[in-house]
Amino acid sequence: MRIAAYASLPEELDTAPLIALARRRGCRIFLPRVNRRTGRIRFVESLEGGRERLNHLGIIEPHGSMPVSARWLDLVIAPLVGFDDRGMRLGMGGGYYDRTFAFRNFHSSWRRPRLIGVAYALQQLPSIEGAAHDVRLDAVVTEQGVVRCRTGS
Repeated sequence: MRIAAYASLPEELDTAPLIALARRRGCRIFLPRVNRRTGRIRFVESLEGGRERLNHLGIIEPHGSMPVSARWLDLVIAPLVGFDDRGMRLGMGGGYYDRTFAFRNFHSSWRRPRLIGVAYALQQLPSIEGAAHDVRLDAVVTEQGVVRCRTGS
């Protein structure tokens, strides 16, 4: 299984234990690499002991591997600031995930990758007003359980 995760910032829920568990189960782990020119993310395999560097946003990125398309992934663990039960996600404001996964809004039969948010339950909001370009999450995992998102479909 090909899983994309993110290297947590200090204020985010720590993804390191999840990444370690996935590796122990034989999953390949990919981390986002931000392309400053296009404003999109490409995913690069993160190998244990592999080279990493901080990008212009202060986020750890794997260095040296060839990036892969988001369509190639099976599961994506997405960072978020807030979410609602319809799968609307508030990020840090850069729009990187929405641009990268925009293809999900145009292909109703698209089944991969699954987009899963990881958050604290207190980050759930009653409702988030979305825009046409917003890409919804399939579910959010919190310390209180899994919130399966209602996409309206």
